[in-house]
Amino acid sequence: MNRFDKICLSCVACLALLLVTSCASFERSTGAELSWQHLPSIPDAEGFAGTFAGVSHGALIAAGGANIVGDKWSTNFHKVWYDSVFVLENPRSQWRVAGKLPHPLGYGVSITTDDGLICIGGSDSTTHYPETFRLLWTNGAIKVASLPPLPKPCANFCGAKVGSTIYVAGGVESPTATNVMKTFWALDLAAEKLKWVELPPWPGSERMLAVAGVLRGEFYLVSGALLKVDAQGKTVREYLKDAYAFSPANGWRKIVDVPRAVTAAPSPALSTEQLLIMSGDDGANINVPPGPSHPGFSHDVLGYDVELNKWTVVAQLPFGRATAPVVEWNGHAVIPMGEVRPRERTSEVWWAQPPPRNGKDRTQ
Repeated sequence: MNRFDKICLSCVACLALLLVTSCASFERSTGAELSWQHLPSIPDAEGFAGTFAGVSHGALIAAGGANIVGDKWSTNFHKVWYDSVFVLENPRSQWRVAGKLPHPLGYGVSITTDDGLICIGGSDSTTHYPETFRLLWTNGAIKVASLPPLPKPCANFCGAKVGSTIYVAGGVESPTATNVMKTFWALDLAAEKLKWVELPPWPGSERMLAVAGVLRGEFYLVSGALLKVDAQGKTVREYLKDAYAFSPANGWRKIVDVPRAVTAAPSPALSTEQLLIMSGDDGANINVPPGPSHPGFSHDVLGYDVELNKWTVVAQLPFGRATAPVVEWNGHAVIPMGEVRPRERTSEVWWAQPPPRNGKDRTQ
């Protein structure tokens, strides 16, 4: 539905029918049928990674994040965090700066709710934060509303919402940490008094940059990385392939490992008839120096079949991405910005269009 110039905007009933139809098709998709196309790019020459993104009152929001300024391939590269909030009101419009975060921030968890985008944790150049707040798009402006903070500062973690409850897992407590966290926190948005609660963690190792997902009322935690100190005293990553599912009623269970690491893949995973994890860093090029010739990240889409307890490659993306959010907007999956390869961001915004009916464009 990205060719909105063919939609008669005056026909409200027709537009509503199209959206309902596309949502139904999206939910049935296994991933192979999804058609990825461009939305308008963010108005920034470099783009950002670690952005918060979600929906409020029908508008798509992208906020904060970081990029490398100047010579990104230099040994002494300079990473900068931002506080800009961009809004795209509809697919035919252009992004515009609509406000600011309380301070520069990125690499937290984004959760869309009925009344706005919830931003959880995150970091800047010197600090990791426990703060949680909601971004509201109302009357043409962004408003910020505080929510209870996390029990500890946290960045580079993952999360998703199951029913009325937000779950977040793993991460890093500080910029200088040489290990990662094994924490599992929950915030029930329907509770009379909002408060983060610590729950028993998954049975595997601690991790950061994992992928979260929700399928059939369960929370999924997939892949990620450990931090270790090597013989030279340098902090290095160990890429993980293990995966777990959490049932609010029955707790954690291990599922089959992913065939490759999907560290820092766009999160949360897309929920269709399977759980779809797109791109991410598999660690295969960890020893390739950063630079324009770096091959970037995998284009594979991995699908998890609950009945078979099996991962398969179900599709190929026209792009590779890491440290980007996934947003569901108007029945489509949106991946705004992120990393193309280490140190290189993009201002591109992609969305997945449901397949056409009988070879015809659904918007006709």
